[in-house]
Amino acid sequence: MPASGVSAAAIAARLSALGLLTRVEEHPRHTSVEAEIPESVPAETWREVLDVVAEADRFGLLATSLNGRTLWAVVRKTVPKTGDVGGPGHQR
Repeated sequence: MPASGVSAAAIAARLSALGLLTRVEEHPRHTSVEAEIPESVPAETWREVLDVVAEADRFGLLATSLNGRTLWAVVRKTVPKTGDVGGPGHQR
């Protein structure tokens, strides 16, 4: 398993330990973790969830009236080259 998969699995395990239903998916350039967030989450749990996903390269929350709330986190498989860090259009 690539290092991104190990990191993503660790994130998923910690989120599961907080009582969240998680799933991990491998993609060509990253490994993603998603977790369903229930309607009512105590403030302390939110703090712990944020501590966990802070270990990912990117994370966010998708909230819709149809599908509820899904927390997502992404761990990149490769480290970007120094010139590509800012992405397209950024100073190199």
